[in-house]
Amino acid sequence: MSTISPTGRTSADRLSVSMVRGSVMLLVFLSSGCKSSGLIQLPLLDAAVLEVEAPVSRIAFGSCARPTRDQSIYDTIRDRQPDVFLFIGDNVYAPNNLDPSLAGLRKQYRLLGKSEPFARLRAEVPLLITWDDHDYGPNDAGGEFAYKAESQRIFNQVWGIGPDDPRSRREGVYHTQTVGPGGQRVQFILLDTRYFRTPLNANPAGSALRYAPQADPDANMLGEAQWRWLAATLHEPADLRILATSIQVIADGHGFEAWHLMPAQRERLYEVIHDSGAENVILISGDRHSAAMYRRDDAIDYPLYEVTSSSLNVPLTRFLAKVDHEPGPHRLHDPVYAANFGEMEIDWSEARVRLTIRSDQGNVLREEVVALGDLQRP
Repeated sequence: MSTISPTGRTSADRLSVSMVRGSVMLLVFLSSGCKSSGLIQLPLLDAAVLEVEAPVSRIAFGSCARPTRDQSIYDTIRDRQPDVFLFIGDNVYAPNNLDPSLAGLRKQYRLLGKSEPFARLRAEVPLLITWDDHDYGPNDAGGEFAYKAESQRIFNQVWGIGPDDPRSRREGVYHTQTVGPGGQRVQFILLDTRYFRTPLNANPAGSALRYAPQADPDANMLGEAQWRWLAATLHEPADLRILATSIQVIADGHGFEAWHLMPAQRERLYEVIHDSGAENVILISGDRHSAAMYRRDDAIDYPLYEVTSSSLNVPLTRFLAKVDHEPGPHRLHDPVYAANFGEMEIDWSEARVRLTIRSDQGNVLREEVVALGDLQRP
């Protein structure tokens, strides 16, 4: 049986990986621990091997986690025994005043490397990773971030992205992986909404909303190379597609970062999904420090669902005494403002997916059951 690790190596290579791991860390120490460079040593946050031929029945996902806060939610996720965990951005929190070495980002990864609950999770559960602004650069940063190439080098090193992985040979951390046998193939698509994104349209200081929708026809969320890759990826065979984007797609009614700030780009995303003929697409997102579920019936040829899960340990209730519901067109329930993670349970025999938002204790807070037959073109 073929398996794949976060580095892209198969199970046959696991022995060689473990043999060289010490030398990998030694190289990091020599290059980052010496007085001449002054760089901070990075951990290697490798994880359990993903068995690409085995069927997937439970998927967990989450975003927005500070390594300095309570880490116990990782044990809760591990206890749920998911087949894979998608870490979809703000996986650590770098400071905004980053220097060229990104020392503040390196320190955050060092702290995450010391998290015992996270170590227990990744020892048992494979990880699929993308980033958002705080583990990429400053708050709300996009393609203008001057040190983005160094940030990607750090990402690749920390998460064990090996030389055979396409991410090691191109700009951006977008990635895809298909898992499972024919008839039960789950395609994971993780977008990069940072590396190529053009500037946002900021409102004047003191405005009620931080940003306004972008009217610039040259505005771009993904960059042309990633757009081409996404179109090609959606043509690959799959029986369920999980499209992960660090920021929300369907949500309107707020002025924070989301695809609605680039309306033409959001329509382009819908068109790419539609034109590919891809069926059984479900969106997942993070970023907002709250969780919710959304549905649009007019975006593509079938109902499009989105589950936003945020935050793993920095929910809005940690820094706001009172939270008012924002306008929620397309939202299916009231938001969740406590710590949470998302989960999908796939019942292949019944051809349905149970979508849940769960508390840091694993209790179900919101739920939708979706028949796969409803996520197909008429």
